[in-house]
Amino acid sequence: MTKVTDTRSLPRRDFLKAGGALVVGFSLMGSRALAGSSKSAMKRGAKAGPPDPKQIDTWLAVHGDNTATLYIGFAELGQGCTTSLPQVAAEELDLDLGQITTVQLDTNVTPNQGGTYSSASTARGGPQIRTAAAEARQALLGMAAKKLGAPVGQLTVAAGVVSVVGQSGKSVSYGDLIGGKRFDVAFTGKAPVKSPADYKVVGKPLPRTDIPDKVRGTFTYIQHLALPGMLHARIVRPRGQRAYAAGAKVKSVDSSSIKDIPGAAVVRKGDFIGVVAESEWDAIRAAKQLKVDWEDDHSLPGDDKLYEHMRADKTTDHVVKKAGDAVKAFKDAAHTASISCNAPYQSHGSFAPNCALADVRGDSAVVICSTQDIYRLRMGLAPVLDLPVDKIRVQYTEASGTYGHSCHDDAAQAAAILSQLTGRPIRLQFMRWDEHGWDLYGPAHVGDARVAADAAGKIVAYEYHGWSHHWSLIETSDQLANGTKVAEWPFGISQDVNPLVCGGQYAIPNLNLVNHRLPGGDYLRGAWLRSPLDLSFAFTSEQAIDDLAYQLGHDPFEFRKRNIANERWLGVLEGAAKAAKWTPRPAASKLSDETVVRGRGIGLGTHLASWGGAVAEIEVNKKTGKVRVLHLYGAIDSGLVVNPGNVEAQIMGQLVQTSSRMLFEEVTFNETGVTSLDWNSYPVMRFEDCPDVTPVVVQRLNEPYSGAGEETMAAGAAAIANAFFDATGKRMKIFPFTPERVLAALSED
Repeated sequence: MTKVTDTRSLPRRDFLKAGGALVVGFSLMGSRALAGSSKSAMKRGAKAGPPDPKQIDTWLAVHGDNTATLYIGFAELGQGCTTSLPQVAAEELDLDLGQITTVQLDTNVTPNQGGTYSSASTARGGPQIRTAAAEARQALLGMAAKKLGAPVGQLTVAAGVVSVVGQSGKSVSYGDLIGGKRFDVAFTGKAPVKSPADYKVVGKPLPRTDIPDKVRGTFTYIQHLALPGMLHARIVRPRGQRAYAAGAKVKSVDSSSIKDIPGAAVVRKGDFIGVVAESEWDAIRAAKQLKVDWEDDHSLPGDDKLYEHMRADKTTDHVVKKAGDAVKAFKDAAHTASISCNAPYQSHGSFAPNCALADVRGDSAVVICSTQDIYRLRMGLAPVLDLPVDKIRVQYTEASGTYGHSCHDDAAQAAAILSQLTGRPIRLQFMRWDEHGWDLYGPAHVGDARVAADAAGKIVAYEYHGWSHHWSLIETSDQLANGTKVAEWPFGISQDVNPLVCGGQYAIPNLNLVNHRLPGGDYLRGAWLRSPLDLSFAFTSEQAIDDLAYQLGHDPFEFRKRNIANERWLGVLEGAAKAAKWTPRPAASKLSDETVVRGRGIGLGTHLASWGGAVAEIEVNKKTGKVRVLHLYGAIDSGLVVNPGNVEAQIMGQLVQTSSRMLFEEVTFNETGVTSLDWNSYPVMRFEDCPDVTPVVVQRLNEPYSGAGEETMAAGAAAIANAFFDATGKRMKIFPFTPERVLAALSED
């Protein structure tokens, strides 16, 4: 376990020698050494951030060896932003990618660019980095012009070396110009940026810089860290969460039940219970052995009655989008298709349970953890610890990816609470039953889709009704320790019926989209899971579209092409179909009496930006009910792609995860609480079931980059569902496709 130097115990001068306010004692970027021993870099971190985003020094530091440190505000969660964002900076600065390093996020060091979600890291962060780098280059060229006695127009730059055109040997490096010094220049955002036609680094599939250490097993994750003088800790909760509003109420705690474990102690605040010990194994034993009597709660509907309960529950309704006269259009239409579908709660399923380290002293706190947003987490910790925001420092270290809001902030709060109560540094790691049982799940969904076409096959009307609850705002640790009343996240479009997925792919003159919001406190804890709700929307909506094509006797690809909304939807539709060598024919036109049958399906969908299309080839065993996804073809149009290799990897990861969620993943629970607490009760796709995936990147150099972290998942879910119909002539109206559900669907008349 790698120790982290306690920077607050150092005198200020020694502290600066140790690396400015950066945590030392472990590599912040695996094997990539942290550039930043210069005076300008050492001053960073002396006070709470965020640093001023209008200063070049907030984003960049150039060093004497002609390398640079790029300070980015987005977390590396496996999406590759620590490669793609340096590519953007390298392009504008005329540096090689190998000359740029980054540092881990730190509320005293790195800028606040917002949370790392909704495919934002390169889409939202890239323009900011590009602007800052262009301003820095302009400032450096101005310095070089004075140094070399030549106008800026006669200067050229390669690998950070500025030369005078036509004067061999007359050059100066960035490092010679400013290495070890601050720019002290505010930028206006008006510095010229390069034209995409001139790009040499952006648009290239350069290898990710974080992968070698991860492959070698030498990368430093949060679970590898240790603090001097720390205690190991575990939380103690009921095995499996209750309804969100119910929390978990303690009736009694028998501290004597762990008296045989030397040095183990119970730490309690309200209904928050933890155990601490000098050794991790003793903390694990104590958490398992401690006897706690919890109040019973039976307020959940249970997974067997969930969807019926959702439809019958009170709702807050609003019209998301309305156009034309859908009622009349449906009445006059030649063909109408409708379907009602159900989608389960699904877990983030972090492969390594979340972990956090905290050192809370009288008037300050340092928390080291994984999170999607260090600044939002800092704000959330302030009321939990009753400390001013600027007295709390959050430092990011990567954990296993979860692609969404899992238990990482909950673990950070728990570690901080335990450190404050014990007066000792704490290393807290969740157990598997904590991670699975107290996750903030992707919410369940009930959807009704209806679509109509005229006799010529043009879609004339569309209607969608969706039922789900919103996301849980209050972390469990805060709720239990402080009695904080549960609340929901402020409303956002990711929690609503998505007009981009629900009919938005097609040119439809008459439509009606309605969201039925359920009371979140009465259900399980919910939060965003990769491509929030979009798999559920597309699973329902695109099956209705497919069924309409079936009624018309049209090929599913040709039917979509005829009704497509714009060229970008057409691009991903054709990209996926071409990769799959799609040949036109109506769906379910090759049904077979064989035991094992195959089918293919196509679908369109996205999240909030970009365009996604997919084709699925699947196999169904009609005797056992087992479904296998054989091959998925996924296409993304996300504008100007900085690193096509990254996006190809994202498509592959998205579609493998989509297959797992469609075939295997479902949170189970009864009236008391969650019962899927491990990988047996919450199975995920294993290697033997992993499909082949062919990624297609639709590159558009003249369009802004719009994100590619989750934009083929909805399309993939739809394609799998439609492939099942093509293979069997039956519709699946619920996922995951368990053998029992498949056999039931096959037996329907």
